[in-house]
Amino acid sequence: MTSLFTETGLRWLWLTIICLFADQVTKQLVATNMDLYQSIDILPFFNITYVHNPGAAFSFLADQGGWQRWFFTAIAAIASIVFIVWLAKTPKQQKLLSVAFALMLSGAVGNLIDRVLFGYVIDFIDFYGFGYRFPAFNIADSMIFIGAALMILDSFKNGEPNNKATNTNA
Repeated sequence: MTSLFTETGLRWLWLTIICLFADQVTKQLVATNMDLYQSIDILPFFNITYVHNPGAAFSFLADQGGWQRWFFTAIAAIASIVFIVWLAKTPKQQKLLSVAFALMLSGAVGNLIDRVLFGYVIDFIDFYGFGYRFPAFNIADSMIFIGAALMILDSFKNGEPNNKATNTNA
């Protein structure tokens, strides 16, 4: 069991825990100190705006009758299990991929907690400019995005570092 946590991507679970903690603490700070839909101007292009999102990314399906709560809860739970399995199967040498899975796991679990406890996700990061307002999001959403970007970046790597293809038939 110890080798599972030292020889695989599971060694990055500490990162998952830190990001999950940051997500939950910031959401609760916003929820306890702000009124729903209250907005605090921070920069000319950024506000802290407290909103509830019963849907998925960009409020997809938010206006449905409530069935989406359990649908997205199930998706987040399944995704979390998949990320844990992938972390367990990823060799420790694949650091970038392990970090990607750990970040995506923290985001999936962070939003899963919200959906189970409240029936919606707490969003508060609000960017806007040039006549456009980006949908509000949270730390968990950011971790999912960064993790996915790192996973894509990792896919462009050609094999393992220091693993050069050689032609032994020459």
